[in-house]
Amino acid sequence: MHNKDKGILWKLFKATFMLSAFTFGGGFVIVSLMKKKFVEELQWFDEEEMLDITAIAQSSPGPIPINASVIIGYRMHGVLGALVAVFGTALPPMVIISVISVFYRQFRENEIIATALQVMRAGVAAVIFDVVLRLAKNVIATRRVLYISVMAIAFVLTVFMNVSAMVIVLSCLAIGVAEMLIGLRAQKVEGEV
Repeated sequence: MHNKDKGILWKLFKATFMLSAFTFGGGFVIVSLMKKKFVEELQWFDEEEMLDITAIAQSSPGPIPINASVIIGYRMHGVLGALVAVFGTALPPMVIISVISVFYRQFRENEIIATALQVMRAGVAAVIFDVVLRLAKNVIATRRVLYISVMAIAFVLTVFMNVSAMVIVLSCLAIGVAEMLIGLRAQKVEGEV
């Protein structure tokens, strides 16, 4: 393995480790931080590719950070990159949860920790709101009526009608596949003319 490859793998491990170690609030919070790290700071991806990675990670089974790490690592350095990224992402929560499980009763009954967790929830809500606004802006920026309509309808169905997120994700997948097939058919017809 060349030094350049080792350097990329080390940067990948360090980036995923740090994101995972200092992100509280789950997958939606890490999406915004991954964008800042991999798009703005390291410039490994453009914003559109990161949005695609996020969409795939969110719609795949399993934790969003692990799913995103697999894709990012594989894109950067194949299977070895995927393994390094997943290890970097999984290591901090594994260690933290192991420590918390040993001292669970003390954590549960400690007023300071309970207050800190409440305050962290407020911060997490703000970060999730920021991610939602940024993603919505990107959808609106496409100026595609279909995308904007799907976003608005999905919001209404989720918030006001309590439709399962799984139903919405699968419906959006079906709409995306249908749009792609229609586009391919139109290209084929244009090619024949």
